[in-house]
Amino acid sequence: MLRQLALSALVVLGTLALWVAYVPSAKPVLDRMGVLDMFGIEATAPGAGDTGQPRRGGATAVVVEEVAEGRISDRVASIGDGKALRTVNVRAKAAGEVMELGFEDGAHIEADSLILRLEDEAERIAVERARLMLEDARDEARRLARLENTGAVTEVSRRAADLALRTAELALREAQFDLDRRSVFAPISGWAGVVDLAVGDSVSAQDMLVTITDRSQILIDFRVPERVVGQITQGMPLEARPLAMPDTVLKGTVHAIDNVVDPASRTLRVQGRLANDADRLRAGMAFEVILRFPGEALTSVDPLSVQWSAEGAYVWAVREGKAARVPVTIRQRNADSVIVEADLEIGEPLVTEGVQTLRQGIEVRIVAPQAALATGSGPDRL
Repeated sequence: MLRQLALSALVVLGTLALWVAYVPSAKPVLDRMGVLDMFGIEATAPGAGDTGQPRRGGATAVVVEEVAEGRISDRVASIGDGKALRTVNVRAKAAGEVMELGFEDGAHIEADSLILRLEDEAERIAVERARLMLEDARDEARRLARLENTGAVTEVSRRAADLALRTAELALREAQFDLDRRSVFAPISGWAGVVDLAVGDSVSAQDMLVTITDRSQILIDFRVPERVVGQITQGMPLEARPLAMPDTVLKGTVHAIDNVVDPASRTLRVQGRLANDADRLRAGMAFEVILRFPGEALTSVDPLSVQWSAEGAYVWAVREGKAARVPVTIRQRNADSVIVEADLEIGEPLVTEGVQTLRQGIEVRIVAPQAALATGSGPDRL
């Protein structure tokens, strides 16, 4: 048994020796584990690095990136429904037979253009009759005015003539009003929908004729949590992505903000506005709306500089030509940066390449990435 134990120990020591001899990062690992101190082995040889990289004066060549200022981005996403800037449901004002349609299905309608004209012969006759009655009343009023100075006209006759003139004027206005109700005009400019009407159809008062939609801009109704109520403002930018077109990202603004938080959902209703110059959007479409709020100002570091150990995340800072291990707390990961809380200064250099050979207090020299490749150090990454 003793022979087997001795043989096993020799195998382990031989394997360890081969690892130290042929794996450049072995010595720093064993040094951190305290194995080298147990056997009295130096972690680095004077004038040469553990990786066989050439050094100047014993300093390890490293590539660095400076610490930058970063902010945590607070992002709120919500699903909302789109609607047209203005939508008008045009209804008939009177009953009758359709004599003329002034638009086609799906066509663009200009404001004040004719939509529909009903049969109006009776109303035209009524207008002519009222006009004749008005002319007669005016003639009678002018005749009595000429005779008034002769004393042949009594006050009662004069007042009766004035009343008849006023009544005739009102009768003409009423007849003209009834005639105008036989024609329907567009209240706004917009696009007409599909209409199930044709010349010769009969309509009743208040029947739906057509829906006109002004979709030059699209309004989106969505809700945000109450925690951002104090940060959202009218006119702030937003991003909207139609669910039917996931690759399309549209820029818009906050159009309106409700004044009451819904107590059931603890959310606030917000309305966004999008331009629809290409006329690709329609009312009723669903959108994913994203609002971004500036967060707390912290430090931003290169993702390659962040290392991990049993104690957590840390970075290697270069301070007075030596490596200094600085613990960090990661607050947010981005594609090209990591936002951290740490004892770091803006502009301070952090090691991004060559981290495997570093120890606390070791001397380092900063080289450019291409220079590091030329010296054979290469990027050491976890």
